[in-house]
Amino acid sequence: MAGTLDRSKERLARAAEVLRLEARTIAHLEQRLGPDFLRAVELVLACEGHVVLTGVGKAGLVGQKISATFASTGTPSIFLHPTEAQHGDLGRIQKRDLLLPISNSGETAETIGLIGPARRIGVKVLALTGVARSTLARNSDCVLDIGEIEEACPLKLAPTASTSAMLALGDALAMVVSQERNFGREEYALYHPGGLLGRKLMRVAEVMRSGTELPLLPQNESLAQAIMKMNRTPGRPGAVLITDAAGRLVGIFTHGDLARLMEGDASLDKRAPIEQLMGKHPKSIGPEQLVEEATRRMKEHRVDQIAVIDAEGRPVGLLDVQDLLDVRI
Repeated sequence: MAGTLDRSKERLARAAEVLRLEARTIAHLEQRLGPDFLRAVELVLACEGHVVLTGVGKAGLVGQKISATFASTGTPSIFLHPTEAQHGDLGRIQKRDLLLPISNSGETAETIGLIGPARRIGVKVLALTGVARSTLARNSDCVLDIGEIEEACPLKLAPTASTSAMLALGDALAMVVSQERNFGREEYALYHPGGLLGRKLMRVAEVMRSGTELPLLPQNESLAQAIMKMNRTPGRPGAVLITDAAGRLVGIFTHGDLARLMEGDASLDKRAPIEQLMGKHPKSIGPEQLVEEATRRMKEHRVDQIAVIDAEGRPVGLLDVQDLLDVRI
């Protein structure tokens, strides 16, 4: 038992050592920020095409992640494998692009072999490397140098701390560029429609019930007509929107309202005018507002339905809590 505990402590200590080493490595990058980083920001901002990441092995995997970060935060980006580029995929690069090769040594043959052909196309090259005087660095317009880094590997060989540093510096570049582009929540949601934020930032018009699924009833109709409208409207909404002669929203009547009325008067006259029974202060929202805002209002007012109205106050849709559940909000 004692041997097992000692072994466990050794493993945890080694893991902690790796984390400390990689954390220190990333923290030291702050001291390397300066004119070259600012130049890199300007190159990315000036790029009218794609930021093309390239690299092989672990550096290539880092490049794929940095490319994905660029793409999701407002900077068009792709990853190009340097070997495939040598066999036709170089056609993916255009003069207006920016090539961003990654190599810790700066001497990776496949990556270096891409620089000459890319230069002949006319692209600028921004290198991310650990050796400022490497072949890659010497043939680039700008160099992001992470410096000589001690790997966290027990053999000091496997890319560990160096790839963490490359990834962190790539993130720093992407985030500064994103901020310079004034990339906001709505733009982020546009590129992340499947995520929770993307769904929250959908427009109400994308989710609301409209057309034949919109339950409208003139205010001079009866309770019976309101019940029939709710039951016969496709999707069986839990409410009906009441309108005046000009088609403007003046009230709402819900299944909850009906249940409360029946509890108070079992002999309720279904011929009663709906305008006497409806809620006269219905909650509403515009079709171009965000689903996130609609959700907030429904929670705040503790309602299951909210009317969607145009600039003139006419109902153009109905948002039901079930609609929010359908899009997983």
